[in-house]
Parts: sequence; structure tokens; C-alpha cells
Amino acid sequence: MAAFPVRGLVEVLALAAVYLLAARVALSLAVEQSHICPVWLPSGVALGGLLLLGVSRWPAVALGAGAVAYAMDVTPDVGLSVVLGSTLEAVLAALLFRRMQGARELHRVRDVVWLGAGAGLGALVGSGAGTLGLVLGGVVPVASWGPSGWLWWMADLLGMLLVTPVLLLRRPRRAERSWEALLLAALTAAVCVGVFAFPMPGSGAAHALTFLLFPLMAWAALGFGLRGAALSSLFIALAAIAGTARERGPFFTGDLPHRGLVVLQLFIGITALTGLLLAAARAERRQAVELLELLATTVRAVHEGVLICEVREPGALHTVFANEALCALVGRRREELVGTAPGELLASGDGGDRQRLWEALRDGRSLRAEVALTRPDGTRVWSEMQLSPVRAHGQAVTHFVATHRDVTATKELQARLVAAERVAAVGTLAAGVGHEINNPLAYLALNLESARKMLEAEGAQAPQGVRDALASVRGAQEGAERIRLIVRDLQVFSREGAPERGLVDLNALVPPAVRVVLHALRSRARLVEDFGPVPRVLGSEARLGQVLLNLLVNAMQAIPEGDAGPHHEVRVRTGTDASGHARVEVEDTGVGIPPEVLPRIFDPFFTTKGSDAGTGLGLAICQQIVRTHGGELRVHSVPGQGSTFTLLLPPAPVRSAERPSSPPLHAVARDGESPGPRAAASGRKGRVLIVDDEPRLAQSMRLLLEPTHEVVTAARGEDALARVAAGESFDVVLCDLQMPGMDGIAVYRRLEQEAPELVPRTVFISGGASSPEARAFVETVARRVLEKPVRPDVLLATVEAVLEGGPPERAARGAVGGARRG
Repeated sequence: MAAFPVRGLVEVLALAAVYLLAARVALSLAVEQSHICPVWLPSGVALGGLLLLGVSRWPAVALGAGAVAYAMDVTPDVGLSVVLGSTLEAVLAALLFRRMQGARELHRVRDVVWLGAGAGLGALVGSGAGTLGLVLGGVVPVASWGPSGWLWWMADLLGMLLVTPVLLLRRPRRAERSWEALLLAALTAAVCVGVFAFPMPGSGAAHALTFLLFPLMAWAALGFGLRGAALSSLFIALAAIAGTARERGPFFTGDLPHRGLVVLQLFIGITALTGLLLAAARAERRQAVELLELLATTVRAVHEGVLICEVREPGALHTVFANEALCALVGRRREELVGTAPGELLASGDGGDRQRLWEALRDGRSLRAEVALTRPDGTRVWSEMQLSPVRAHGQAVTHFVATHRDVTATKELQARLVAAERVAAVGTLAAGVGHEINNPLAYLALNLESARKMLEAEGAQAPQGVRDALASVRGAQEGAERIRLIVRDLQVFSREGAPERGLVDLNALVPPAVRVVLHALRSRARLVEDFGPVPRVLGSEARLGQVLLNLLVNAMQAIPEGDAGPHHEVRVRTGTDASGHARVEVEDTGVGIPPEVLPRIFDPFFTTKGSDAGTGLGLAICQQIVRTHGGELRVHSVPGQGSTFTLLLPPAPVRSAERPSSPPLHAVARDGESPGPRAAASGRKGRVLIVDDEPRLAQSMRLLLEPTHEVVTAARGEDALARVAAGESFDVVLCDLQMPGMDGIAVYRRLEQEAPELVPRTVFISGGASSPEARAFVETVARRVLEKPVRPDVLLATVEAVLEGGPPERAARGAVGGARRG
């Protein structure tokens, strides 16, 4: 704590010494050997010292002013008034400047204004107190109080305007433009010598040359800021005072010396104030420019696109600025955007966006919307736009600022989610519809089979009406079979839940996809199926079926409607490539794909179709599905000749391909082929328990089996278990998988506990496993699941296989290969 008073004492003594030195310099420039100076330099030292060291150093001003009064040999009363006035003027000026939050750097016009205001107020108090002491001490007559007070006030004011800025200067960082500074100093010195040294008093040439100092002052202020203005003003003032004190220059008048002194002071004050204001304006402008450059750099560097447009006339905008992010977003150079209408960037199909934009421009209001922007290559990017109006002085809108954030990836994700939700919804619908259709379809098929057998029993000599009825029944059976295939295909291509992987035979996957598009394809082209040996692959049957279906739809759409003829065809070819991969080719003779479009056909949302024909997600999703299976989707196209899409998938690992000789029984229902020899009746009569909540389906199965077996039906799982618990014996149990109350899974679990001997003789009938639990259960008992609607021959063969004591085997497949035309 003792260090502060010592430091303060040193600062006070140093400031007082500088004050005294400045007083000696000022007195040396006194006019006519008097003690009246045009500029009182110590006042500037006092104000500068208090601004730098603090107002608490005011004793230094009082000490310095007292020393000056003592040196001038004035009376104590006069000396006290001088000390009081000098101290008050410095303290008041410093307090006012700080109160108004003036910056010592004087880099704002308001800082210069408040420095001048504080200096003027302080000088008024100081000159008033000082001249009052001189009048009371008899040094100055009462009649001369006014002129003396003016000269004193101006001298103190000019001292603060000239010296204080010099003291507030900061140390220069490095010499900048030293040659220009030397040239400016040399010119200023030459003009000052020419104006204030050589000419005689009253010379017109001296008056003319005086005006040359103003552009030099402006050069110093605008070129070197506060440093140039302060030093130049002080040098010009000292030169003018020195020349006038030696009775030279335009401001010395021998007949009216006081008048010349006033003119000199006005010249110095105007010069100093002009230089400080120009320097402050230059600093403000530089700060504004630096801020604008910073803002411009920031706007250019931000990741969001920024577009600034000028409103030249109502509703008409012209682009004046675009940052790099926006240029990258729309794929254009800044030179291509500046001067154009921003509406040209909007996609042509977005009429609603254009209307909302036009209304916002017309009303001068903000707008937030998602818009589609076009690139030169015709592609679209989605942007989240924030449009904001800029008003000049709170009046009319002069500019609009639009920020653009690329949300293309977000839109793609949203579209994928929507597509996934649609697929899930279709899957749920397909599961429900399939189950509801399969139940009545099952007993329809079984009843038709029973009717066919009864009609065939009439023999070849049956009446014509019986033969016609038999033909009708067979036609109805064909229709029922087609319905069964359609429902199965719908369930395959819209299967809900996570994709389940297993061994997939691509030759077996092509026909269902073909059947879906065959009706629409017939009007455009003929279909050719060319099957070859294909290794099985490990994957999702539903997802790969979706890929094949999408490729077939694209091939169909590539052939113009109404251009059907023998020269158009869609060919599906399967085989094995040289690397052992499974290969499926979908070839069409359509319009082909242009070379400039070909590299982008797998990009999400890229499409050359109309909005009613596609979203641009089909091939992108196909590519994604194929890649998740470790495969590759290729395309080759010749404009005007057609395109070929090639699907390559790796073969399943050897250990995955090793399966027991008897595959899942539900494959029988999927294959749709005639049963093999195992379907033949063995002649053994068995007791069959049918558990199904559909009475008509149970009755149909009973009618089919009763000629050769004893059949018992139960509409609920509880009733079936009650019969078993009562001691009834059964050779075969046919149980529906999905039933209200106790379902097939619960019946199976109870049988494992209460009648384990019936477990290997239980066969499930399913209309489609919809829940994850049901799907997992089906996988565990896959060898005992028939899919509704069950074909009569398959049902009979299954019962025979269980009665013989062996696992039901799959009917033999037809040979792989061959060609079929449709």
C-alpha cells in the first residue's frame, strides 16, 4: 500500500514539471513582450495529464500553475486566482469528457466534440477566475476585462485542442508509409516558412499561401489519422505564433495588435478542430469498413447460403451478392448470379412456392419456407429459405436477404421414412387381407376338390350336365389357384417387419414378380423368361423380390405406351457369371437412358419421369438393398435401343447351403407344382384332429379326408386339448396357427407338456405369420407348416406322410432351366 503514494507523488511532480516547461515555451511566444500568449500550452498538458493519470492528480496542475505565477512575480491574490482557475478548468474538462464516456483514442467524432466541449467549459471557468484576479489585483483595467477574458479563454482552449491530442497519442506500432510522412512534413514546413517567415505584414501573398495549409492538414488527418492531425496542427500553430510574435505573416497588424491576435487564434482553432474531426471521421470510416469486411468475410465463410437482392421497383429483385455457400448449393459462379432475378433459381414446378414468395415480396414481410432450387444440369436441391426484408431508415424496403440451408439429405430421409411407413402399412394390410382371404379361399379350394372327385366318380358315361359341371368346377379351381398365387405374391412383396434372411432361389423369385406386372406389360411388349442354373443366395426374399419387381416396372415404363408391337420385348435372364455370382438381367427395348443422365440414375430423387410416374427413389432403394446383400447393380443403356440392368449377388456360403434332405413343408404350397409319389394314399386309415376357428374350413378339410380317415373337428384350442385330456387318441393333428383365445402356439406348448407323443404328429396351417413371435415359432417348426390356402393334394400328401411315421417331404421340383414366353 505504501508503493501507491510514492508512485502518485512521482506522477504529480513529473506532471508539474512538464506543466512548468510548457509554460516557459508559451511565454517565449508571448506577443509584444507581454504575458498574453495566443495558445497557452500548459492547459493542454494539464488536461492530457489528468486524462492519462486520473483526475486525482489535480495537485500537479495546482503546483505547476503556482510555480508559473511565482515566476511571473504576481501578487499572492492574483497568483491564487490563476492557480484556482487553471486547476478547475483541467478538472472540469476531464470530468466532463469521462462522464460522456469519451475515448482517449479520439477515434469517434463524438469524442472530439466532447473534448472540445469540455475544453471550452473548463477554459471558460479558468479564464473567468484568472481575469477576475487580474482585475481585482489592478493588473488589468476593468474596461479591458472582456477582451482579456476572450484572449485567455481562447488561449486555454487552443492549448487543450493542440497539446492534449498529442499527449493522448499511443506509441506507433511500426513506421507506416514513412516516405509519405516525410514528404508531408517537408511540404508543411515549406508552406509555413513561406507564409510566416518571409512575407512582410499585410502581404496578400501570405494570405493566399495560408489556404495551402488546409489541404495539407486534411492530408495529414485522412492519411495518418489522429497522429497526423495532432502533430500537424501543433506544428502549424507554433509556426504561426512564432511568425506573428516576430511581426511577420498575415496575422500581425501593427496598428491593431489585439485584432491580429484574435484572427490568429481563430485560424489555429479552426485548423486544429478541422484536423481532429477529419481524423475521427477517418477512424470511424475505417472501423465501419473493417466491420463491413468482417461481415462480408463472415457471410462468405458461413456454411449457409446467403443471397442479397435489391428492390429496384415493386416486385422486381436483382441479386447484388451471393456467398460461396450459395454458389456451391446451386452450382453457379457468383458472376452468373449477380444481376439476375432470384426467382430464376426456383424449380419450375413449384408454383405454390412462387406464389408465397411473390406475396412476401409484395407485402415486404418475412418468409420461411422449403423451396426447390435448380442447378444448371437440371437437378434439384431442397433448401430451407429464410427471407427477411431490409428497410432504409425504417421506411420502404430496399433489400431482401435470403439465407438458404441445404435440407436435401433431410428430405431424402423423410421420403425414405414415408416410403418405409407406406411399405409397413401395405405389409400390415397385406397380412390382414391375406389372412382374411386365405381362410375362405382354403375351404373354397377344398370344397371344389371334393366336388371334382364326386363328379369324376360318375365316370366317362356321366350325363352331359355332370360333365359340364365338372368342367365348371375345374375352371373354378384354376381361378382359385390364381387367387392363391396373387395373395401369396402380395404377401411376399409387402412383407412387414425386419427382413428375414435365408436361402433364396432367384429362379423361384422371378415368376411372382412377373405375375404382378404381366397384365400391364402385355399392352406394351412381350415377356421372355430365360432361366439358367443359378446358385442360391443368402438374403431377404421380400427385399430381393422388391428389387426384381422394381426393375420390371422400370423396364415396362421404358417402352412408350401405345407403341406395342412384336419388336418390343422385356427379357428376364438368369444365370451364373464367371466369378460364380448369381446373375439376373432385366433387358428392355425401350427408349434407353441418355449418357448425361446415366451416372445419376441411382441418386435419390433423381428421375426423368413426371411427378405422377415416380419419385426418383425406386432405383436408389434397389441399389441400397443390393449393396446390403453384398451384391452389385449395373446398368448398360443405348439411347433408342433399350437398357439392361444386371443384378449380381454372391452365392450363399457352403455351410448355409447344407440343409436336411427334407426341406420345409410350406415350400410345397409355394411351389405350386403337383405333388410327387408321396402324395399317393398308403391305404392306412388314421384318426385326424382338425383345430380351426373357421367352421367352414374345418368342414371342408373333413369332407376331403373323411373318405379315407376318421376326422374330428374342434373350433377352439381349449376344446382340442380337452379331447386329448379326456383320453382320445389321434394319429394326426391339423392345427390353425392363428386363432382367437388360445392360438396354435399355445396348443403346441400344452401338447409338449401333456401329450408329447402328439408333437411330432402335429401340422400347422397358417394364413401368414404376422407377429414376430409367430415368425420365430414358424422357423422352429418349419417342417410342419402349411400355408393357406392349402391345396387338397398337398393336404392329403401331408396326412399320408405323418401316418407313415416320417417327416413330410417336399414334392419334387421341376428341372431348373428352359425358356418360357409370355
